[in-house]
Amino acid sequence: MPFEVIPAIDLLDGRCVRLAQGDYDRATIYSEDPARVAAGFAAAGASRIHVVDLDGARAGLPCNGSAVRAILGAAAGRPVQLGGGLRDLAAVEAALALGVERVILGTAALRDPELVRGAARRFPGQVAVGLDARSGRVAVSGWLETSEVQAVEIATLFQDAGVAAVIYTEIARDGMLSGPDLEATARLAEVVSMPVIASGGVGNLEDVRRAVSCASRGVAGVIVGRALYTGAVDLKRALEIAACS
Repeated sequence: MPFEVIPAIDLLDGRCVRLAQGDYDRATIYSEDPARVAAGFAAAGASRIHVVDLDGARAGLPCNGSAVRAILGAAAGRPVQLGGGLRDLAAVEAALALGVERVILGTAALRDPELVRGAARRFPGQVAVGLDARSGRVAVSGWLETSEVQAVEIATLFQDAGVAAVIYTEIARDGMLSGPDLEATARLAEVVSMPVIASGGVGNLEDVRRAVSCASRGVAGVIVGRALYTGAVDLKRALEIAACS
């Protein structure tokens, strides 16, 4: 698989926002029109768009259906992966029925691993596991609760489950533009057989280059959020860097 640079849209009250270190009280609004943002990402050449329903993650059920549908309509056929609030099979089915290409299960991976396994069997290639961690320990429920379980422990539970990818986020770096925790991401990628995608902290094009350099260790992509909105990273240039790897 070619290395992917994946632009992110985080939804809060139907708007495109970015949180700082997962803190809902430190949200910056970047657009009132997430569909327009998605159209811009598609026009820049993104191969996939990452969407998180932050309200859903906090509430435990999908909350931004209208915005997700608008994003899907504006994505010009680009695959969209969606996480946040998908805690049962009905929610997974509903998201895929909307046209979402891949669902991301985070809290369920810790609390209901059989749901992840069952969904992955039923929808091959369309279920990813989201591991959001503080110092390696998995956080759930919209990052509001931190467990004592290490991310690698959760990831290895799904080695043979048919999971499409693992998305690893270091919460302390998310939204801070301080660089992703690529060493932890690469160590995880070396342990599991699934593609691992880095997330959280990309602040400039050098971070993208560093992520691409980890492809040899099993890192399959990197998600970029705030840096796209501030202009610190140009998506077209980031995609060119990945394409030349």
